Amino acid sequence: MTDKLVAGVDSSTQSTKIVVCDAETGAVVRTGRAAHPDATEVDPREWWRAFTEAGDGLLDGVQALGVGGQQHGMVTLDEDGEIVRPALLWNDTRSGQAAEDLVRELGGPAAWTEAVGSVPVASFTVTKLRWLAENEPELADRVARVVLPHDWLTWRLTGGEAVTDRGDASGTGYFSPAEGVYRRDILKHAFGGRDPELPRVLGPAEAAGRTPDGVLVSAGTGDNMAAALALGLGEGDVVVSLGTSGTVFGVCETASADATGLVAGFADATGRFLPLACTLNAARVLTATAAMLGTDLAGLDRLALAAQPGAEGLTLLPYLDGERTPNLPTAAGSLHGLRRGNMTPENLARAAVEGMLCGLSAGLDAVAAQGLAARRVLLIGGAAQSEAVRAIAPIVFGVPVVVPEPAEHVALGAARQAAWALAGGAEPPVWEATAQVTLEQPQSPEVGDEIRGRHLAVRQLVHDVPLQGA
Repeated sequence: MTDKLVAGVDSSTQSTKIVVCDAETGAVVRTGRAAHPDATEVDPREWWRAFTEAGDGLLDGVQALGVGGQQHGMVTLDEDGEIVRPALLWNDTRSGQAAEDLVRELGGPAAWTEAVGSVPVASFTVTKLRWLAENEPELADRVARVVLPHDWLTWRLTGGEAVTDRGDASGTGYFSPAEGVYRRDILKHAFGGRDPELPRVLGPAEAAGRTPDGVLVSAGTGDNMAAALALGLGEGDVVVSLGTSGTVFGVCETASADATGLVAGFADATGRFLPLACTLNAARVLTATAAMLGTDLAGLDRLALAAQPGAEGLTLLPYLDGERTPNLPTAAGSLHGLRRGNMTPENLARAAVEGMLCGLSAGLDAVAAQGLAARRVLLIGGAAQSEAVRAIAPIVFGVPVVVPEPAEHVALGAARQAAWALAGGAEPPVWEATAQVTLEQPQSPEVGDEIRGRHLAVRQLVHDVPLQGA
């Protein structure tokens, strides 16, 4: 331990979480948390309130601080730096039609991936700007600067120039990760010819400035990029995060460009790239199935573990909220293979867990097609603590699976970036690895092949959208 302390801020959709760490080892010294409003449209000043509440008395002695923020979103400021309208968050879907229009207007998915590495959907900033231009033109005319949630908090902390990093900028839809530059032509087209100021893009270890009391503030980054930095991902490491939604991502040396739209070609927080696939249906599949069976999550675990792998042929496509990977926004869930002999609570529970994990396995296939083949999976998020998930994940994924110790990975990644900005150097500081559990590998890998194959076949039968690996 040293006397140097750094702090990481996770400004997520639901709350602000702060961790204070030893700058050299990464050991957590203290933590704080404060809730955000439960909405998809939020006044950014609520994030500042939550930061000050969570950080009250927590930041004494901290020498550097970094912010990891929810990706995408749209924060609009006028000439005086005042907020033009409440921020639209990533999960605000009112710009869905704007996304479809923009993809068509700029030449289709392939043209978009060539330009910015991703095919925009409603979560992306560029689609929200189009919505603003079309639906609130008087407010759009007042916009002098557009920033992201983490950019705004960093700017409030330093009071200086508005800055960002290439990781978070890569989720806007008007920044090219491969070229490292903004695509102002796309921005202006989307925003009705308007050309607002954008934050300067800092290097991975570059500082944004200092707070009024002298604390160094790092560049900050997006939440997925911060989590990757906390986990210290290496070649072949692929994260599967099981929260409300599910994400599959890892770091690689080359930019990806997936014209199918399954993989977003983001940048990471170290100068590399972060291909990412997202599913809408993850932990909520388990909670919904548990409620249907009249039990809780522990009960669902017991039921699922009492059934045989494959659930005796019962297959659940868990598109309970539509789906993003594959892109089926209006789809509903469906249950296949019902027979009198397999219609048991145990098999339904097992089919729910296998169905959720097969959706993430499709994400693994998608990122593998972009050159990110999994040597092992790091399983994080709330549902990673489920006994059934831990037992079934190695079967479905077909590669070694490890579960890191539960932690605030986004905040830890932001703290590690702050320590990097404080120390300087070409690479972030090497922090002590957190404890992790290696899950038992199945002795018969063909069982996983059969489960994945059946899910792919049913998906193609129902939706006629074969994925990578189908």
